[in-house]
Amino acid sequence: MRIGGLRIGSLRLQLLAWVVLPLAGLAAINLWTSHGNALATADLVADRMLMASARAIAEQVAVKDGVLDATIPPAAIEMFDTGDRDRVYYHVETAGGRLLTGYPDLPKATDRASIETGFRDHRLRLATLSHSVIGAGADSPITVTVGVTLGGHDAMVRRLWLSAFAQQLALVAIAGVFVLLGLRRGLAPLIRLRDAVRSRSRSDLDPVEISGAQTEIRPLIEALNAYMARVRAQMAAQRRFIANAAHQLRTPLALLSTQASYALRETVPDARHEALVALQASSGRLARLAEQLLTLSRAEPGSRRPRADRIDLTEAARQVLETHAPIAVGRNIDLGLEETGSVTVIGDGTMLREMIVNLVDNALRYTQAGGTVTVKLVASNREAVLTVTDNGPGIPADEREHVFERFYRLADATGEGSGLGLAIVREVVENAGGRVTLADGATGGLVVEVRLPQAGG
Repeated sequence: MRIGGLRIGSLRLQLLAWVVLPLAGLAAINLWTSHGNALATADLVADRMLMASARAIAEQVAVKDGVLDATIPPAAIEMFDTGDRDRVYYHVETAGGRLLTGYPDLPKATDRASIETGFRDHRLRLATLSHSVIGAGADSPITVTVGVTLGGHDAMVRRLWLSAFAQQLALVAIAGVFVLLGLRRGLAPLIRLRDAVRSRSRSDLDPVEISGAQTEIRPLIEALNAYMARVRAQMAAQRRFIANAAHQLRTPLALLSTQASYALRETVPDARHEALVALQASSGRLARLAEQLLTLSRAEPGSRRPRADRIDLTEAARQVLETHAPIAVGRNIDLGLEETGSVTVIGDGTMLREMIVNLVDNALRYTQAGGTVTVKLVASNREAVLTVTDNGPGIPADEREHVFERFYRLADATGEGSGLGLAIVREVVENAGGRVTLADGATGGLVVEVRLPQAGG
């Protein structure tokens, strides 16, 4: 969250800002309106005092000995003595405009309506009152104008506004304190969650339970527990993988050591050559196993940066078949490719190529000499469909799901596979957003079908 270019990283401060800043904005608006109210109040008080003073003066005007006399009562002036040193000006005249007393150049206001004007370098607030005098004849009614400087008026506006300001400031401060207390109490489950996670060792991935957690925090705790459950499952899978890999590597390594020792002891050239050929074959199988283990680790989610290459599966399959052609020729297996053109998908080109390699390698490994292996590629319903068909022994229906597990091999398997080929295929296909299925061939054997989203455009 940014406020005036300042970034706030604390959740507590962010929530406090979201509550207090709008409240402060409302307080500022209220202060603005309070100033208007204070000004209106001061105007009303001043006008009431001016009219009271004018009435007091008017009531003292009377006819004495046939002469109209205007006497200014002290109370009419003293009522403005508020300690702000205001000056009071007055003006009394007859209906004909004859000045009875006061300042002759004092401006007039509309009857019973006040005005503000300048007079002798002062700002005045003026009020004018018309009053009838009994026995005054043509001099009646008289008009009385009273004006006062604005010192007391402005002081009243300041006092009223400062009082409102203090109240609004106290309100915002009290609200801030209560918000902080509420946040401290409300965020306590988050603090306990942080402490619970921080206090754990890296191997402690048991679910976290925070008592008193609010409904808004519960999804976070549930998501954290679900994440730790996935981590536990991944760690368990890695432990199983390492244990199985170690077991799978132990046998060929022991065989290599035995064959090497035998070759070293053998003195007959033909026997030594035979031992070296066997040693070479065993080392090739071991290298293939290591390569598959590395491929499987790369195929796991999160092990590689996701790639979105545009891959022509037809061209990739053609290259794989060219590479495996010598093996097929050596075993008298008919290895063929059926395609009608380019079939393009989006994904990791290296891993998709490895998927085809494992499918073709499995098919050649378990197909008897003189058999057939056919790779077919078509585009159907916006999907790239890759099928690998062989006429080998096939896989029983009740074991087809298990063969995708790592290191799983059929009980009657006669080949020299590692049990990783189809596991690699499933990992690669699922990472590419596709699916893989196994089925019986029309004339026996196995059909492996891979469906991947076809690249658009």
